[in-house]
Amino acid sequence: MAQRLLRNTLATLAVGTALALLQLATAQPAAAAAKCIKGDRKAPYTVGWANIYSVPTWMKQTSATIDDVAGQLKAKGLVDNYVVTDAEGNANTQITQIQSMIDADVDAIVVIAGSSTALNRVIEQACEKGIAVANVDSLVTTDQLTVKINTDSNEWGKQAAEFLAKEMGGKGNIIIMNGPAGISVSEDRRAGATPVLAANPDIKVLTETNTPYNAAPAQEAMTSLLFQHPQIDGILSLGGALTAGAILAMDKQGRPMVPMTGENYRLFLEMWKEKGLTAWATMQPNWLGGFGVYAAVQALEGRAVPAFVEVPLPVIDNSNLDEYLARAKDFPADGYIYSPYSLELFDKLLGG
Repeated sequence: MAQRLLRNTLATLAVGTALALLQLATAQPAAAAAKCIKGDRKAPYTVGWANIYSVPTWMKQTSATIDDVAGQLKAKGLVDNYVVTDAEGNANTQITQIQSMIDADVDAIVVIAGSSTALNRVIEQACEKGIAVANVDSLVTTDQLTVKINTDSNEWGKQAAEFLAKEMGGKGNIIIMNGPAGISVSEDRRAGATPVLAANPDIKVLTETNTPYNAAPAQEAMTSLLFQHPQIDGILSLGGALTAGAILAMDKQGRPMVPMTGENYRLFLEMWKEKGLTAWATMQPNWLGGFGVYAAVQALEGRAVPAFVEVPLPVIDNSNLDEYLARAKDFPADGYIYSPYSLELFDKLLGG
């Protein structure tokens, strides 16, 4: 009798424990699928686009992809309001504008950072408030945000330098053309080239430039340098419009074309074909911005968005140059011929 009573008591305790655990599990909220997401925001969402500057054509095209994807998500009932700011190249202004978005309690912020470190605190504040933050292209150093989306800028610079070193036979004088100083994309591309140049000590870096990613200032900078350096054997350009500016400057002075690197800038690709250049290029897809909007909204919807999404780098060379030029008419004369994108592509890149 005592043993049966003990067994019945243990069975009752076991059932009671199981019920208690089940109630505890159902009572506790599900863990957030991604950083910054608290689960208390519901569609349709308000999305903020914190633009660092809108003047360069690359940024205009990027903004257009953000507009497009936000429009597609609005048609699906996932986005309601869409707020856009322009910091005009000033990181402090960008901080203020992001703070205004936080104060307005937007649901998501997409940002291309004007500084890799200055924006950290305000982005962390947005995350603490449960705002999904997608940082694309030029990245911040903090990891207190929802997702970073980018190509491998370090690999960008490495592959460019390797091409140039090979074409130059490992020796000669070069000029390095960088984007603006302090921008992570520009700094990372340059860092990727450093070990390649160190491994080729007979390649002499005559000088370096830092200009906006526009052909006009790049041409002006190169024009001055051509007078100072009569012997240039290669151009390590780490931006497409920069290369176009270099070609225009060299052409105007009647200088011979040399091996060079660049990006999917339409004018550069067209001059590459026209002049039969020895060249190499890759692409920073303009749709990284649109992808950022999609990733942030997916995170708000409970998707397990990864903390970092690397977008593969394509290579443009003589084998596929014509494929890009065949689509040139669909892009501005001073724009970038970027690859097609879709929400389905974004799903594949997000994985899971």
